[in-house]
Amino acid sequence: METRKLYNTDASRWKRKEPNSLSDFTGRPAVFDLCGDVTGRSVLDAGCGEGYCSREMRIRGASRVLGIELSEKMVDLAKAQEQEQSLGIEYQQGDVRKLDLPSESFDLVLAVFVFNYISTRDMQVAMKEMHRVLKGGGQFVFSVPHPCFAFMRQEKSAPFYFDMEGRGYFSGVDCQNQGKIFCRDGTELRVQAVHKTLQDYFDAFEAVGFRSMPVVKELRVLDKHLELDPAFFSPVKDIPLHMAFRLEK
Repeated sequence: METRKLYNTDASRWKRKEPNSLSDFTGRPAVFDLCGDVTGRSVLDAGCGEGYCSREMRIRGASRVLGIELSEKMVDLAKAQEQEQSLGIEYQQGDVRKLDLPSESFDLVLAVFVFNYISTRDMQVAMKEMHRVLKGGGQFVFSVPHPCFAFMRQEKSAPFYFDMEGRGYFSGVDCQNQGKIFCRDGTELRVQAVHKTLQDYFDAFEAVGFRSMPVVKELRVLDKHLELDPAFFSPVKDIPLHMAFRLEK
């Protein structure tokens, strides 16, 4: 399914004011840690969804946060939450592959679970744009589903899965796979993964101009998650769920 249509259809299911989905616990906190101290920094949240990460960046002290999102319905949801709790965040509808923004205008570019919706080629296009709008010395932080996850967990059940339809790790590159991620309140969220190998990410870093080695985190269920809700988190314990990267321009 086309990403814009998927999120326009499902937008209301993503609304939340506190951690709810699996990756709100196992993915996003580690991404925020990678961002470090954002006090006084300008942040572009590329593929901001309904603004969950944008709000966190502003609460953590970012001086300016701009959220760009492909789905008009998700932008509407983000703006509605901004009206409920004004944090001074600006949201725009747009495509991460063609950012209508000045070069070198942000200290930090954040892209949380965005590249799994586009092809390897389009990921390079989007990363090139993100590299362009970063200031010199700025940081690029992003997360994706772990490339091995769907091959290590083939059960199509909660709290997270992708259906690879029998495709292989290498032969499945750029194939779109349907999946779901679940919330602790019982909500089921449709998600997609256009599969990429680990090498595809590193090739993209070099192609768009990042020259330093990235900081890489493999994210998983931790003991604190199991203590919080063992029934919810146990089915995916000891499996790599997501990856997070931090690069410097």
